[in-house]
Amino acid sequence: MTDAPIPTNTRCGFVALLGAPNAGKSTLMNALVGAKLSIVSPKVQTTRTRVTGIIIEDGSQLIFVDTPGIFEPRRRLDRAMVRAAWDGAADADQVVLLVDASHRSLDADSERIITALKEAGRSVILVLNKIDLVKREVLLAKAQALNEMFAFTDTFMISATTGSGVADLRTHLAQRMPEGPWHYPEDEMTDMPLRLLAAEITREKLFVSLYQEVPYSLTVETESWEEFDNGAVKISQTIFIQRDSQKAIIIGKGGQAIRKIREEAQIELQEMLERQVHLFLFVKVREGWIDDPDRFKPWGLQWDA
Repeated sequence: MTDAPIPTNTRCGFVALLGAPNAGKSTLMNALVGAKLSIVSPKVQTTRTRVTGIIIEDGSQLIFVDTPGIFEPRRRLDRAMVRAAWDGAADADQVVLLVDASHRSLDADSERIITALKEAGRSVILVLNKIDLVKREVLLAKAQALNEMFAFTDTFMISATTGSGVADLRTHLAQRMPEGPWHYPEDEMTDMPLRLLAAEITREKLFVSLYQEVPYSLTVETESWEEFDNGAVKISQTIFIQRDSQKAIIIGKGGQAIRKIREEAQIELQEMLERQVHLFLFVKVREGWIDDPDRFKPWGLQWDA
């Protein structure tokens, strides 16, 4: 069997997804690509790095960059995340600003983003998300008010969760990409290393299961990845926390919490990798990791942002 020929008149470009924390960027990214690449949880600011998702649409290769939420930074990690988001926008052929339409009024973070985009002179597509939670007349009023604040090139109304309007947005973006060869093979869906993607899946399960208790400042690292002749893979990961008192939250009574997290992460990893996965989780205290330059490198973040 030979590979399908690549179309001659191809387009290719980068699309940056910008927005305030919990605007739904990661959910939209997953919906656009049709696969789970970005972690989604009720906890804000869970995306720490620029996650790249790749699709082919009508001869165009769209390279989506799910950036960390842009907010008022208070710590070194916050500053690095916000810097990564703006870097992603600067390099993009198209910028999409995602706004949570279910909020009664525009949040301060979105206002700051619009002001910065104005100053940068960028062309921006407005996407109002979570329209399934808002009445039509309210949506129209929000869209009008936002377009009075900024001259958006286009406005889309979607629900990233239900998928409503996502296909129209994807088609529109494909038509806006510049002509040129594809940057990635046709079957590639992300340039994110598997070890990092696996760690992100476990981190998501931690936030979803323990989001009211788990410290935001934990991180997960894939320490080893061992493949076997029968196709199975053994993955060992360490959950790093800042204080010894946080261990009990992660492990749970009789180890129930970490057992549940391991099982859920293992199932998702098996579905993603399409092979048997043996996942092992360890919890360690690493005080001050959040200010350690070596911890920023795997996420592609600048420690001195």
